[in-house]
Amino acid sequence: MRQNGAKPNKLRLNGALGWCLAALAAVLCGIGVVYYWRVFYGFNAVAPLPMTLVVCAGALAVVLAAWLVIRFVKNFDARAALAVFLCGLCFCFANPPMQAPDESEHFLRAYAVSLGRLNFDGERTFSSDVDALLAAFPGAWTNGNTTYWLEYDASGNVNGGGSSENYAIKQQNGQTVSLADHFARYEQMKTEGGAPVVKESQIKQVLPYLPQALAMLLARMIGFGALGCFYAGRLANLAIYAFLCWLALRNCRRYKPVFLAVMLLPLSLYIGASCNYDALMLGCYYLTASYFCVDEIRNKDLAVFLTAFVLMNAVKPWINLLWVVIPLILPAHVWKARWKKWQVAAAVLVCAVLVTIGVEWYGQAFRVNYEEVRMLGESVNMGEQLRFVLHNLPRTAMVFLGTLYENNLFLGLLGSFGAMDLNIGIISMLSPVVLAFASALSVHEKSSLTLCPSLGLFGLAVLYTGGVLAAQYITYTPVAMVRVLGVQARYLLPAFLMLFILLAALLSHVFETTRAGGKKAFHLGLGVCAFFAVFSAVLLAQHYFIGPVCIVP
Repeated sequence: MRQNGAKPNKLRLNGALGWCLAALAAVLCGIGVVYYWRVFYGFNAVAPLPMTLVVCAGALAVVLAAWLVIRFVKNFDARAALAVFLCGLCFCFANPPMQAPDESEHFLRAYAVSLGRLNFDGERTFSSDVDALLAAFPGAWTNGNTTYWLEYDASGNVNGGGSSENYAIKQQNGQTVSLADHFARYEQMKTEGGAPVVKESQIKQVLPYLPQALAMLLARMIGFGALGCFYAGRLANLAIYAFLCWLALRNCRRYKPVFLAVMLLPLSLYIGASCNYDALMLGCYYLTASYFCVDEIRNKDLAVFLTAFVLMNAVKPWINLLWVVIPLILPAHVWKARWKKWQVAAAVLVCAVLVTIGVEWYGQAFRVNYEEVRMLGESVNMGEQLRFVLHNLPRTAMVFLGTLYENNLFLGLLGSFGAMDLNIGIISMLSPVVLAFASALSVHEKSSLTLCPSLGLFGLAVLYTGGVLAAQYITYTPVAMVRVLGVQARYLLPAFLMLFILLAALLSHVFETTRAGGKKAFHLGLGVCAFFAVFSAVLLAQHYFIGPVCIVP
């Protein structure tokens, strides 16, 4: 009895010692990071001791959050969803306002919905507080403020140069500017005025903004201004994203580490913790794809699948109809529903098309005072481009392949943030490695994929990628151009998920599987992916907020 009682005590002692070592490592990392910023970036704007204490407190908070999740949340799916939310919090505050793709437009629409505006009026304005926020934080700040210079020797020959690309503080016309300065500018314009008047967004949607609108309404009732409402919208989006990730992980009976790795990718969290409605879309994508990894599909499962499928088509019409293939490519032994697979596919397809048509009618019927906007000039013409594509299908296919080749299949751009205006190289390099590692961890689960379902999933990944390229080629690219413009890695996250599931299935047939390794693999994958996410959030904050006091060209 004494020996049996000693074993749990020893385990508890070892666990406590492990967490103490983790806390010590976090403090040492905090000290090292601040010293690195001071040496490499010349960061002297804040005194060393206060800055070190703040960073170390943040590192300890991460360790404390990990301990709380592990100590009190026993279910792995709930634990993973909490990790998604907590890691997303890091991105929510590491990423400055309006720096996610088209975030200003999404914020304006969500804010309008929070005011009860369920129609769309291009002449309707907002409060001066909102005007100040949009003026203080312009989008694509990195591209807009990066400067380059040359250095000359005594004879006037070029002998060097520099760039502010990797520094948080830029220089324009001899003056330094940082995003930290923009917070002060917001407060100044909020009280003094002078910001340009902002009108309603061009986006004509209501449904995907309801969670953000509710959060913004609550924030205003508490007394927050536009900036507080902005972060409330981000947090609402993140909560929805984490909830949908939880539903997806509950569905998965195999390849769970792959799903987890994609959900915790820095690029996924960057979008999930923004005001962009793509946070909702990514969650729906992952939930829909999870039905490929279940043991059985029964009648009750179809309602959730139908909801996710219809919702993603209501928000982003037409291209997401491709996901109707999921029921058709499922293995026959998985299907236990009352209706046949083709019947379900036909039903959800009809529902999605009807909802899509209804949403588009709503956006047109309740739209006033909007003029046609051609941001890309006369060279972009959807009608002419579509005719060109239909008459030159082989050439168009080569254009798509060439675009993928030039961009390394976009797998090397998973560290591209914003509208492709900020690329953190080490994140781009490590993201595919983390995905491959998650695929390797999934060999602990017995693969049930046979040849036909595997080919079906591969075909869906190829078809979806082609759909993304076609959409950008027709709507965003000048007529007959030899490459596709505007494609971003975030558009292809669902395709990457499908391809790495296939990699895991292949590895499951190559390596011997062990049932005992499953839980260990899950927790190892969660730990590695969460660490990579927090590490990437620190790098994102470093790029935007840590820099030299002055850059001298």
